[in-house]
Amino acid sequence: MPVIMGTAGHIDHGKTTLIKALTGIECDRLIEEKKRGITIELGFAFLDLDSDFRLGIIDVPGHERFVKNMVSGASGIDFVMLVIAADEGVMPQTREHLDICTLLGIDTGLVALTKTDMVDEEWLELVREDVGEYLQNTFLGDAPVIPVSAHSGEGIDILKSSLKEIASSFRPRRRSDLFRLPVDRIFTMRGHGTVITGTTVSGKISVGEEVMIYPLELTSKVRSLQVHGEQRQDSRAGMRTAVNLHGLEKEDLERGFVLGRPGTLFPAQVWDLDLSYLESAPRPLKHRTQIHFHHGSKEVLARIYLLDRDKVEPGEKCVCQVRFDDPMAGVYGDRCVFRSFSPLRTIAGARIINPLGGKIKRFSQDVQVLQKLSRAQAEDVILLQLELAGSKGLSLSQLIIMTDMESKDLEKKLQVMGGRQEVFLVDRDKRTYVGGETLRCIEEQMLQQLEAFHARNPIREGLFRGELSGKWASDIPERLFFFVLDRLIRQEKIVAEQEFLRLPGHKISLAADQEELKKKILEAYQKSGIQPPTVKRLLEDLGLQMKEASPVLRLLQGQGSLIKINEDFYYSSSAIINLREKIRTYFRDHQEMGPVEFKELTGLSRKFAIPLLEFMDKEKLTVRVGDKRKLRGRGLD
Repeated sequence: MPVIMGTAGHIDHGKTTLIKALTGIECDRLIEEKKRGITIELGFAFLDLDSDFRLGIIDVPGHERFVKNMVSGASGIDFVMLVIAADEGVMPQTREHLDICTLLGIDTGLVALTKTDMVDEEWLELVREDVGEYLQNTFLGDAPVIPVSAHSGEGIDILKSSLKEIASSFRPRRRSDLFRLPVDRIFTMRGHGTVITGTTVSGKISVGEEVMIYPLELTSKVRSLQVHGEQRQDSRAGMRTAVNLHGLEKEDLERGFVLGRPGTLFPAQVWDLDLSYLESAPRPLKHRTQIHFHHGSKEVLARIYLLDRDKVEPGEKCVCQVRFDDPMAGVYGDRCVFRSFSPLRTIAGARIINPLGGKIKRFSQDVQVLQKLSRAQAEDVILLQLELAGSKGLSLSQLIIMTDMESKDLEKKLQVMGGRQEVFLVDRDKRTYVGGETLRCIEEQMLQQLEAFHARNPIREGLFRGELSGKWASDIPERLFFFVLDRLIRQEKIVAEQEFLRLPGHKISLAADQEELKKKILEAYQKSGIQPPTVKRLLEDLGLQMKEASPVLRLLQGQGSLIKINEDFYYSSSAIINLREKIRTYFRDHQEMGPVEFKELTGLSRKFAIPLLEFMDKEKLTVRVGDKRKLRGRGLD
């Protein structure tokens, strides 16, 4: 697997000169760099350690004014070569660069003690002791310290040997197959167009593939690729890569953008972070402090929101949110660096635990979920991310950036967890998952809504499907709502009968006066046959208000005792059955029937005849052709 080494160290300690002595490559390419004799931008080189192993190298500037460029380079490295000049020893940027490497999660490296030709043996030994003491409690505490001179060549072979030993045994942590390349350089080449460069931090890309620039979501195609100046058909994680993009102008792009595949990254203006505040920080970090925020090759101004306290003391850790003016594209586990607004100095680092953050109430239950997430592993990360997402759920593509897992491994885990009913695939088209606890909470709410409806409406057979999704379900996606409803029906926790939904144990219960009213209404319609009273007349005859009669009418309709023709007329079911039989008998001897024939058949006036004819059309017994009716191919039994 490709490995990238980066330099770190104070200005003028000989980083660039040492790289040239190791590789023969001059990393300072800008006229200003050559004129001033200092590194301003990132430099790139490579070292062939043997015939089939090439070590990529990123050379960073040491001047305090260009720390943002240093962070940009350090974000893409696997291990560090800390460069300390023997004639000066540990200096301010030595300390800050080492802090930055620590905050970015770099834990492997070595020390090159340069300019040994400018000091005597006694001084060199004192410097070695001083460096060893300074590094004692850092990740370089046990790292080799190698004296070298780029001018005389002393120690260069030993340094190469040490680099080979580290690089050949190093196994970079790159779990995700999600392609990402943070852009650190943009330029144009005559005859080729726009070219961007960066370190491929994960995944793989090939010539001809469609790509997208985030967060702008501009699409392009890869025209060609170079790795360390050589033409390649593909590039993978750990490689310094130049990408020739089709159809984009240099002016469209800027340092800090991220190259990925379409639909695989999800820029957001809020991230949830696991924060580590440096012991060397000069003062507590307060809620809502504005800082310089570094992620990948991007530097922006951002504001910190502390979620479980009002300030962080030096040396403390906590979860927090960071909010940006414009969306940023991140992935779970990415490392970030904070620098104070003024004066500029590195004060903290953080790890992304939720790159799709939203507003979280301070000191709430969600803060506890974030605290668990900051120390969770594998399947627990999936469950906690789904818990935070709630009823919105997460698509498979979103879960990849929320877990930084290989897509195949993630799908396998989701399948296993689905079997245990810890997660549910609720939308197969969009491949959206919801956590088991969220789904069970919605189930409980749905059952409670139905139970409350039965309590309020004891004489109604059930609830129409459309009535179930009220205000309580306003935040629940439609696909998820019907997924839960169908699941409860399959489990027989809800009974679906015709258009009604009810709980299995629900039985209609009428009060004594309602039972008596039911008998009176049914008797009135049964006696009237096919010439029933209008609803208004029925209410007048019985001395009722509509609100009293309405539930009983719905009950009789639901039980099949009454049939509603329109808002004015109900008929007894026996009257409609007899009428349908008359119509069928008529059509045994006739091909069609008009309103006049229907009135002669039934003895009804137009007041009753027209609504009944329209009802028979609606019930698919007859079909209207002009002014006539014909018997449909199939009638209702």
